[in-house]
Amino acid sequence: MKQSSPFLLIDFLKVFAALLIILHHLSSYGQIAEDARQALPGIMNWLFEYGRYAVQIFLVMAGYLAAQSLTRYAYVKFSAQGLLKVILNRYLRLLGPYAAALVLTIACAYIARFWISDEFVGEAETLSQFLAHLFFIQGILGLDSISAGAWYIAIDWQLYSVLAILLISFPRYQAVIWVISVLAVSSLMFFNRSGTYEAYFIYFIGSYSLGVLAYLAKCFDNQGVNRLAKIALFLIGLIIIVSSFQEIWLRNYLAWFVAIALLFWGNKSYPTADSKMLEIIAWGSQRSYCAFLIHFALILLANTLYIATGMYMHESGILALVLMLGVVICSTVAANYLYRAVELPTMRLKI
Repeated sequence: MKQSSPFLLIDFLKVFAALLIILHHLSSYGQIAEDARQALPGIMNWLFEYGRYAVQIFLVMAGYLAAQSLTRYAYVKFSAQGLLKVILNRYLRLLGPYAAALVLTIACAYIARFWISDEFVGEAETLSQFLAHLFFIQGILGLDSISAGAWYIAIDWQLYSVLAILLISFPRYQAVIWVISVLAVSSLMFFNRSGTYEAYFIYFIGSYSLGVLAYLAKCFDNQGVNRLAKIALFLIGLIIIVSSFQEIWLRNYLAWFVAIALLFWGNKSYPTADSKMLEIIAWGSQRSYCAFLIHFALILLANTLYIATGMYMHESGILALVLMLGVVICSTVAANYLYRAVELPTMRLKI
């Protein structure tokens, strides 16, 4: 069984979080979301309110996997050129399927504007807006996002770059744990509670750092580092609990629980027994990034079809739910093609 990683929990969380984000966006955008809410108001409202919390799962896992990748350079003295190479290779790893998904989303939005005048379709994209997306700076420049998931890719690269600088610059991982713990607490208690910082890594580094600490506590082969990382992880959890007496932030709890799950079961391998469900999880995990990127274009197309054919006039929530299921299925199929045609070849692009 070909797997994206040898670890079951990580692959399952990738598939689950990607599916939850797709359903959240389906419950948020367009006439399909409005009509589906008539058929299943409780579920649709829950997806709208809480589906976005899947981002916390992505962030914690991203920190865990980034630490796994970057600690391979332990005890190696890096130059500024070596650090730049690591950061640029991450950029290339993200760029290929991301750029392809952006082009497809622009094409779908162009078609949608003939029938839909809705805020989620947006104005016609400009060349400067597209270029800003390619360099992951659209949020910093205050430009509208072309796709619903584009902001996350930009933040992921910022977070990975910051972690690379910390891990490669400090000679001891104990120092890294102290610095990243301070950043995590600052983010969770202050920066993450203000929309002013949403375009910058400091807004999200709290959840990301929990994943980093979980990896260092679980998998790093140094008892002093392991112990300090565990202490930091549990102290941050205690701070989250104490801060809840003033205001409860569910996303902080979710991020901490995911980090704890990775701490205890993050390196749990696949069972040796063959299982169709396990094969599906492994297959879906490999394509989760592409599904995350491409699904918004299909939401645009589905809403266009719904409006252009007049299906919306029947005011049937069942039709809307069928189209939602169709978007999930088509996103899976399209993600498979995007993975095989674009993501796999771009994995070989390295400086």
